[in-house]
Amino acid sequence: MKLYSGPVSLFSRKVEIALHEKGLVFEQILVPFTQTRGYSPKNPDVLAINPKGQVPVLVDRDLSLYDSTVIIEYLEDAYPDPALYPKASIERARCRLFDVFGDEVMLAPLRFLMHRTEPKPDDPERWRAKEDKAREAETVLAGHFAEIDRAFQGKDYLCGAFSAADIAVFMAVFWTRRLGGPSLKGHETLASWYGRLSTRPAFARVIGEIRAADEELSAPVEGAFRE
Repeated sequence: MKLYSGPVSLFSRKVEIALHEKGLVFEQILVPFTQTRGYSPKNPDVLAINPKGQVPVLVDRDLSLYDSTVIIEYLEDAYPDPALYPKASIERARCRLFDVFGDEVMLAPLRFLMHRTEPKPDDPERWRAKEDKAREAETVLAGHFAEIDRAFQGKDYLCGAFSAADIAVFMAVFWTRRLGGPSLKGHETLASWYGRLSTRPAFARVIGEIRAADEELSAPVEGAFRE
């Protein structure tokens, strides 16, 4: 099994956590990346498999897949133990909605923070304009934090037991904190969940790899991982 991944690719790292949680052995192939040029030149294998030219791409025997959610759902079908989705169809659907919430709903405002790991432009006005939009996005993200906090309702995990929903939403929360987004203060249940997941071996391993990659590739972000 091979996974084409990016050193600071949210969706690639999401898949890596799922692979580690399932105890699957895979070859990690990190594609070239810089903060100034992005994923350029793009890996030819990735271009051949994914029409969008993006990681993650998973190759398992004769099967090649792209899109983090499609990959994780395949892993669940092909390697069902330990499970990353509930058994009941209604609960599985709720789990998938949380995946969409992390991957799409939270990502929409999160994109406005992503310039913070890049070198600052020579024109300070361009940076200030981006920061103005980032501050607006932080308000939206803080609202999402409150929404997640309410979703637990006394549960330890988003879908009762640990699931793919926790992986997807965790990655969105982690990326928000990595980019200097809003604090977890005032969201005790969310903060407790986030802290517990951060110490799970699969999560801790991937977090360590992301932070090491940031040391090498990314500009320091003011307020990253604030309390």
